[in-house]
Amino acid sequence: MSQDNTGSTVTVYAQTNLPTLFGEFRVTVFHNAVDEKEHLAISAGDLSAMKEVPVRIHSECLTSEVLGSLKCDCREQLHAALEKIAREGGVLLYMRQEGRGIGLGNKIRAYALQEEGYDTVEANHILGFPDDLRRYDLAAAMLREMGITTIRLMTNNPKKIKGLEEMGISVVARIPLEITPNEVNREYLKTKARKSGHLLQLPDTLKKMTLVG
Repeated sequence: MSQDNTGSTVTVYAQTNLPTLFGEFRVTVFHNAVDEKEHLAISAGDLSAMKEVPVRIHSECLTSEVLGSLKCDCREQLHAALEKIAREGGVLLYMRQEGRGIGLGNKIRAYALQEEGYDTVEANHILGFPDDLRRYDLAAAMLREMGITTIRLMTNNPKKIKGLEEMGISVVARIPLEITPNEVNREYLKTKARKSGHLLQLPDTLKKMTLVG
């Protein structure tokens, strides 16, 4: 059982080995008394021998990962992170925080607003939510339970680094995890870069669109 500096407690509920299309992983399911959701760690390699563990904090995205939605880059980021971890070792924390924390139903409502011309941030605000409701106390507690306190974080989002460091996890480096945009999600990626501060090296055509958008 591990507790972070906000009092968030997690416990290991189940563990098993899991062969996948990406490689062989160790899957650990955590229970907690904060949001009552089952979050999991997907790991590979000898983590105890790593001084700076490669880590991806990944939020659940049913529409992309299960249904193949083209509206975001979540599925591609998940697959790229799993491939890297299977190859080099590390941990992916799969957090049940659908729609940046607003839940599946509200995410679909936000998609409907986007069809009316609003971007992803504007849609959240219209529904009464901030840009991002995701939390990092539980992720930090999960890492600590696994004996991990110093990491290299796979992310394009500086807020994830800040959120983990505020919870006592040392992020010594950022590993970019960029996905080539498609015709559907290019506006979404523009918004992530322009309004949410994501560090994206967008293609030249996309950068030009961002400057005038």
